[in-house]
Amino acid sequence: MNKQKRISLITGATSGIGKAAAALLAAQGMEIILTGRNAAKVENTVSEIREQTGSRSISYLIADFSDLTDVKQLAEQFRQQFPRLDILINNAGAYFNRRHRTVYGVEKTFLVNHLAPFLLTNLLLNSLQKSESARIINVSSGAHYNAQLDLDDLNFDRFYFGYWAYGRSKLANILFTYELARKLKDKSITVNALHPGRVGTDIFKTDFSIFGGPLKWLIERISLTPEQGADNTVYLATSPEVEGVTGKYFVKREAVASSPLSYDEDLARRLWEISEQITGLF
Repeated sequence: MNKQKRISLITGATSGIGKAAAALLAAQGMEIILTGRNAAKVENTVSEIREQTGSRSISYLIADFSDLTDVKQLAEQFRQQFPRLDILINNAGAYFNRRHRTVYGVEKTFLVNHLAPFLLTNLLLNSLQKSESARIINVSSGAHYNAQLDLDDLNFDRFYFGYWAYGRSKLANILFTYELARKLKDKSITVNALHPGRVGTDIFKTDFSIFGGPLKWLIERISLTPEQGADNTVYLATSPEVEGVTGKYFVKREAVASSPLSYDEDLARRLWEISEQITGLF
């Protein structure tokens, strides 16, 4: 009897770490579903990975993570097209040098980096529970270590600084990871967060005007390649060493301590409740 291919959904997979992880997992024989905002770009990415790996088990879904309606439609399309989900990699992320207000009452970094994956993950829990052993992987960042989270100012009305907004969203990723792990402790689903390392990706080209291209070029010269950055993701998605391991933060394939604030269970519960309210998840 042929063993069923593991089904992996990777968000934000048209470039950088997500694209590299998709190619590496496809080469290992997984069925891969990519997500992206631009249909043409996603189609090109699928074609590239098929040519690179020889795998035909690669498809895509379209969603803009700054629109929660898109996220809900993405989840519904996945449920209609696939029998289960074995691996969910919440990789999509953004960095905004200027504050962008949204219709949801939060600035855009928090929306794209936290609320969208929070909503998508919850909407796909039924699909994950159909897997014998499912894994959720949240791509966070070491930028969370010095971050604070003021739940009364999610729009950063008092003062906006892009790196602070980014770090705060990555702290939210870890708080979400730990709280979800607690909620899923009796399920066959693990959830972990990771820091991919400093990787030169297109995230540094947002809102940097003419400086975006040179900044990305410079960072690429002193950073990991996307393939190196994807190593931690692929490890958590495939390694038998982390089977059953949940509620951890990984750096270079090792579970390490995240920031002290990330272990605040009261803050995690309040973040969960506010996230439910904003996303309409009840």
